[in-house]
Amino acid sequence: MEQKKLHSMTTKFLRLAAWILITVIVALSIVPPSIRPTTGAPHDVEHFSIFVLAGLAFGLSYRFSHFYQAIGFVVFTATLEVAQLVVPGRHARIGDFIVDAASSCIGILAAWLVVKALSHRAIASI
Repeated sequence: MEQKKLHSMTTKFLRLAAWILITVIVALSIVPPSIRPTTGAPHDVEHFSIFVLAGLAFGLSYRFSHFYQAIGFVVFTATLEVAQLVVPGRHARIGDFIVDAASSCIGILAAWLVVKALSHRAIASI
């Protein structure tokens, strides 16, 4: 029973993290560049990091339909790039779209592999 409670708490934490990451991504994508914070890391590293974490968080917290999650993230990243066209001082970049879509899919793929490994481990322990 204790393990089930821990799993539930972990899932809730990961879902909260996933939605916080999405909210942060949207906010950072649509704010004017003058108020957008930077980490000092290269531009593509910043994009890769947050999108791979978001994909991983979604893939681990919603342990189903990983393929559709990946499609959703690709559509999401495309929508963000297009939305930047109406924000003064921002512009859409195909390179950002590619990095964002690919890294979110990498995160989801990593989550899928973890979920598969855990389910095989659970079956093997029966």
